[in-house]
Amino acid sequence: MKNLCFLFVWTSLLLCLPICSQSNKKIRELQNKRGELQQQIKQSESLLLSTKKDVKSQLSDLALITSQIEERKKFISAIENDIKLLDDENRDLETQLKLLQTELTDKQNKYGSSVRYLRKNRSIEEKLMFIFSAQTLNQIYRRMRYVNEYATFQRVQGEEIRKKQTQVSAKRQEILAVREEKSALLAQREEERSRMETQEKQQRTLVANLRKKQRSLQSELTRKRRESQRLNAQIDNLIEAEIAAARKREQEAQKKKATAKGNKSNATKSETATKKEVPMMEAYKGDVQLSNDFVRNRGLLPIPITGPYAIVSHFGQYAVEGLKNVKLDNKGIDIQGQAGANACSIFNGEVSAIFQYSNGMKGVLIRHGNYISVYCNLASASVKKGQKIKTRDIIGPIAPDASGNTVLHFQLRKETTKLNPERWLSR
Repeated sequence: MKNLCFLFVWTSLLLCLPICSQSNKKIRELQNKRGELQQQIKQSESLLLSTKKDVKSQLSDLALITSQIEERKKFISAIENDIKLLDDENRDLETQLKLLQTELTDKQNKYGSSVRYLRKNRSIEEKLMFIFSAQTLNQIYRRMRYVNEYATFQRVQGEEIRKKQTQVSAKRQEILAVREEKSALLAQREEERSRMETQEKQQRTLVANLRKKQRSLQSELTRKRRESQRLNAQIDNLIEAEIAAARKREQEAQKKKATAKGNKSNATKSETATKKEVPMMEAYKGDVQLSNDFVRNRGLLPIPITGPYAIVSHFGQYAVEGLKNVKLDNKGIDIQGQAGANACSIFNGEVSAIFQYSNGMKGVLIRHGNYISVYCNLASASVKKGQKIKTRDIIGPIAPDASGNTVLHFQLRKETTKLNPERWLSR
């Protein structure tokens, strides 16, 4: 009987170990992620549409609205994913609650049985009779110990029932919190869908207006394409010049090294070797490390513009939704900001070139080892060639275009290879 009591006590203790739930933590994580997306949407919405009706302005408005719709679709998708996660969490909590309730019922039944037994044998005289009816002193000792252990067992059972009731209550609160969070998400999803439908209506109106101006539209797209080609040719020439300069520095370094050794043969071999392509920035000490650091930060680099922003033109070739025979080809991305926004560096590096192009606007190239970031449409440059730059340093104010929009054209290269900046930026 004694062993049975001990087993009963320890089994009860094991069954009462708290079941830890991560539901509150999950809810907080989901809220934080959605908060970041929602903040980006609010900032994007602060970028006002143009009041002009010309083709150029309407194209800019269409790009901005399309960007905002894309952001809202991502947000709605995130909400729907979170709802699924909350449904899974709710099912897990329901399972845990059933287990706790089963354990609670079991403990209550066992406790009830022991209470009924005590009622039948509750008098002190009966306990004394049970103890002193023993035939030996050893037996008396064992019966006294049994009576004490059984009393202790009763107290433990009562405490464990109270703990289990507390756990059941806490689990019900967790389930309630998850359900409330899901209800709030469902309402938020419908609100965002309603806003997106309004924006899609604006988008359709702009597309319809642009279709009516097909000739002017094609003329504007042709003009933009030519400007883009001239700009990219200028950037390509600057990068090729930088590569050539890096090779020349490497050749000179090799010559000095060979001269110092006084070995003409070695000097001749060194000159021959330098005719081969040398990775652009490896002539500089520490550039390999800088390149490696840059690569490790892929997907974590900051947006190269201050304040609210919206990516209004993506990398590569793509069609404009709703407009036939309208295709854009972007060697980088276009980021619209608020009036007075500045371009800022995405990583540590060195200014390798500052150049001027159409309409007096300026561009800046920053070298990050073998990688180069390009910032265009600047009103002026706040940096100088050869200047060391740190992450998020201001490069210069972005000039408003003819429509009054502040748009940064941003490119990313690995030597002459054009990269998709969105895969490297943190969003």
